[in-house]
Amino acid sequence: MLVNLVEILKLAEEKKCAVGAFNTPNLECVNAVLAAAEKLNVPVIISHAELHEEVSPLAKIGPVMVQAAKSAKVPICVHLDHCETLSYMQQALDIGFTGVMYDGSTLPYDENLANTKKTVAMAKAYNCGVEAELGALASREGGAANASGPVYTDPDEAVSFCCETGIDALAPSFGTAHGIFKSKPVLDLDRVKVIAEKTGLPLVMHGGSGVSPEDYCTGIANGLRKINYYSYMSKAGTNAVKELLAEEDVIFFHDLALAAEKAMSADVEKAMRVFAGL
Repeated sequence: MLVNLVEILKLAEEKKCAVGAFNTPNLECVNAVLAAAEKLNVPVIISHAELHEEVSPLAKIGPVMVQAAKSAKVPICVHLDHCETLSYMQQALDIGFTGVMYDGSTLPYDENLANTKKTVAMAKAYNCGVEAELGALASREGGAANASGPVYTDPDEAVSFCCETGIDALAPSFGTAHGIFKSKPVLDLDRVKVIAEKTGLPLVMHGGSGVSPEDYCTGIANGLRKINYYSYMSKAGTNAVKELLAEEDVIFFHDLALAAEKAMSADVEKAMRVFAGL
């Protein structure tokens, strides 16, 4: 069933757990995530990032995601991740997305604030929840290095930002990074707790792939209610295809796609178990 970002985060808050948010740039990813969610009977967020436009245009994959959510047996939020242009966000809202994340983290504070306010006004007209980012991770979405390096979120600035914008969830920077980790991340999970207590909002972990189960659990206990996860899920699909090709002479592409889908679903299930405390 299709629900909005506020509703799904409320479910996570009630159970003091986190809901997983998985990028789904193609049908195999959508199927993989929903199969795991329905198997475990947990709510989930399926996301489309603006940087995936060249991989899978929003106009094509967006309606597929919305219809899949409507047909699902568990609560599903269809979310726009790391949107940097308001025109692109309007496209997602018109398609029927129920959550949007405006990413103005590379902009000066005042510009990020102003654009986030515009986002909230746009989204509320569609009964759509809003997430925003304050601070900057060590790497951008897609894994490219952030030129300025990590900028950890200041708790007091977060309070002002949340109050002025009226957002529903905040993605703070506390040591994670997008992409495949080359070394174990050093997380400031105490900062997460302080920001959660000061803002009173559900917090979001970006760069969730590669974090240890122990750190996930601590972060969730400290106020994380949404965890973004994609890189290692995608890598699991790639590895499955490599293994199948090494074992046999595969003729049909759909056999490779199915192998990737099953492997991604298994990886997603492991992550969901941790996020939901199962």
